[in-house]
Amino acid sequence: MTPSQDRKALLAHAVPFALFIAGLGLSSLVAKGAPADGGGSLLVRHPEFWVYPLQTTLCAFALAIFWKSYDFGRQRSLLLAAGVGLVVFVLWVSPQLLFGQPPRVDGFDPTKLEFNPALYWCSVTARFLRLAIVVPLLEEIFWRGFLQRYLIDEHFTRVPFGKYTPFSFWAVAIAFMLEHSPADYPAALATGAIYGWLAVRTKTLLAPIVAHAVTNLVLGIYVMKTGQWGFW
Repeated sequence: MTPSQDRKALLAHAVPFALFIAGLGLSSLVAKGAPADGGGSLLVRHPEFWVYPLQTTLCAFALAIFWKSYDFGRQRSLLLAAGVGLVVFVLWVSPQLLFGQPPRVDGFDPTKLEFNPALYWCSVTARFLRLAIVVPLLEEIFWRGFLQRYLIDEHFTRVPFGKYTPFSFWAVAIAFMLEHSPADYPAALATGAIYGWLAVRTKTLLAPIVAHAVTNLVLGIYVMKTGQWGFW
């Protein structure tokens, strides 16, 4: 590839993820400015209600712009990918579901908008679009499509998708873990390793995207059923 093509590939794989991280930072920054006594506007106390839809829109727009730059590979092993996604879901909820850990009730709670049914359903719909479509795409494009290859060769498009080296594999799994909150580190590290294994096993980006989407979709349904808002 030419230098300009390399730059475009780098931007395509990194910009949606960078926008996603920027959205998380904005939400945290606004929340820190909320009054300590719990007063003030709902949109200041809970900025995720407007930051997350904005973040989702910008990330989806970036993915659409760069769509032709992505090579998702062949549609194979998708049943395996779906099964892996379900296994990862069980991994995340097993401390509460199987081992009696306290429920994860603190987090994005759409019931705070039940006073306005239209806002409530718009919020829930936006959350699921973010959770099950936008996040699996941008994260797998970045972690497995870009970084796991970039750590082998900075001209990452030359590296066959799914190529394994111990350093690139575990560096990405650890970085994926650090993207999450400390309470989730064990599950996130295992998840990063499992999705990484799936990428190496199938040699196709589509498989970890499907696995990630299945995990997040089922987790979102679980959250809505149990009210454990901390899981999403």
